[in-house]
Amino acid sequence: MSATVPRPAARPRPGRPRVNWWLTALMAVLSLTVIVPLYFTVVTALKTPDQLGGSGFGLPHEIRWANFSDAWKLTHFPSALMNSALITVGAVLLTLLTNSLVAYAIARNMHRRFFKGLYYYFVSALFVPFPIIMLPVVKQTAVLGLDNQAGLILLYVVYGLAFNIFLYVGFLRSVPKELEEAARTDGAGTWTIFWRVIFPLLAPMNATVGILTCLWAWNDFLLPLVVLSDPSAQTLPLAQFIFQGQFNTDYTVAFASYLMALAPVLIVYVFAQRWVISGVMRGSLK
Repeated sequence: MSATVPRPAARPRPGRPRVNWWLTALMAVLSLTVIVPLYFTVVTALKTPDQLGGSGFGLPHEIRWANFSDAWKLTHFPSALMNSALITVGAVLLTLLTNSLVAYAIARNMHRRFFKGLYYYFVSALFVPFPIIMLPVVKQTAVLGLDNQAGLILLYVVYGLAFNIFLYVGFLRSVPKELEEAARTDGAGTWTIFWRVIFPLLAPMNATVGILTCLWAWNDFLLPLVVLSDPSAQTLPLAQFIFQGQFNTDYTVAFASYLMALAPVLIVYVFAQRWVISGVMRGSLK
């Protein structure tokens, strides 16, 4: 009687990956929080003042492109744009250079009491609301002659130090010290180790800190309002404040100015997203 030969198990056919419908639905709902306000802004910016009485989400019957030219003139858009760009670029560059240096010094000396106390000192600043220190800051910047763009850049660097130190130190503690020891064995000094070894590894954190600082400096209203004393140095949020009247607000022109202020950030992201994503990917593969 011949023995039966077992058949080889059938290989599962490669099929389509399963779709997580709960995650897809959640992402769709969350995307509406961005799409709906953006749609409302675009529609309002293209309407005439007479069309605002109907549904706010209705399409304009007559497109009024003059809203953008009016916003360009009323806000002195070129001047305000240059001021915002100067402050934002200066704040981002100076933040990345200085905050990463301070965080590296703290992360590699956390075993010392002084640096450990310094770390908690910086992090504790996260719990101090800005309105509490607003009046002393305004007084000091006026006395020191820093009530201008340069002083505003320094304030963004200093006020972002607490949160950025928290991010940088947490990331640096995951970087193996053997890399620095190997570089030091080859004769590299501390500055060379930081700029040649550590700083390139900080690409994902630099991308994160850079994006957060850019959005903060570009969209901030309160700090430029209380610090800048020269009207010609006003940023875009300050220039758009002229539309907020006591009894009436020109919403069509105001929303057109909001889109104009939003456009530079979107353009920068379109061209810089490759470097941002590659920096995050390098951090995930490290």
